[in-house]
Amino acid sequence: MINIEIDDREVRLAIDDLRRRVQDMSPVMRAIGADMERRMLERFETQTDPAGRKWEPLSPRTVKAKKGRGSILYHHGTLMDSRASQADASSVRWGFGQKYAAFHEFGTKRMPRRGLLLADADRRELAEEDRSLILEAIRAHLAGG
Repeated sequence: MINIEIDDREVRLAIDDLRRRVQDMSPVMRAIGADMERRMLERFETQTDPAGRKWEPLSPRTVKAKKGRGSILYHHGTLMDSRASQADASSVRWGFGQKYAAFHEFGTKRMPRRGLLLADADRRELAEEDRSLILEAIRAHLAGG
């Protein structure tokens, strides 16, 4: 799995606050992971990146090669089915088990970016909705819900 570190000040402050107030953060980390897995699935369904921008259509050559099967980033379901999250008492990771997910996340010289994880891949920024879901999960846990 390729690691992309996200350093979002507001999220980091909320996690630091959570860390000071609870010993085992695994319940909220699991909740965040589940939320992000759901968001990744939504991106396949809507064919949009985390910022809500539509993915570039497939090239005519790719459409021909797929022989009418599947859609953008979906042929056999291998990438989509490899989405996962891992949580422990102090952190959460989410992403895809297929190495080629990075080509879609960042694009290549011959293929446009079709983001799945980041709103801005160059700046390593979360989408506002993803950030809000993370912060809400932390707040709900701190409030006892």
